[in-house]
Amino acid sequence: MPYDTVDRGKIEEMVRLFYGTVLEDDILAPIFIKSLGDDLNNGKWHEHLNTLYKFWDLMMTGKFGYGGNPFPPHAFMGPLTREHFERWLLLFKATVNELFIPEIADKFYTKADRLAEQFIDNLGIDDEDEDD
Repeated sequence: MPYDTVDRGKIEEMVRLFYGTVLEDDILAPIFIKSLGDDLNNGKWHEHLNTLYKFWDLMMTGKFGYGGNPFPPHAFMGPLTREHFERWLLLFKATVNELFIPEIADKFYTKADRLAEQFIDNLGIDDEDEDD
């Protein structure tokens, strides 16, 4: 039965499930493994996941705890393309749809989609570059 509420525990479940899926993905896994390793239980992942828990808790419940800027760490991940962001969004949407009722899943996805578009803009990625 999908969740009909959002709290920190459900956010943590979603984030861990999502990034477990990311680490199995042919397109995204190499990027994340290069930056954080291939084990969600290592120190780098632990720090990253805790940041994400706080970020999504703020985004979905308004609870303060996250006080950073999500973009800067992503600026140095290597060459990222629109395909990477589209794949990330596809996997994210599948995860939130699996765990939450549609109304909540849509809220997660809308926020993620806006964030991805901001990152794409900040990184200077556009469709013309993809065609070259």
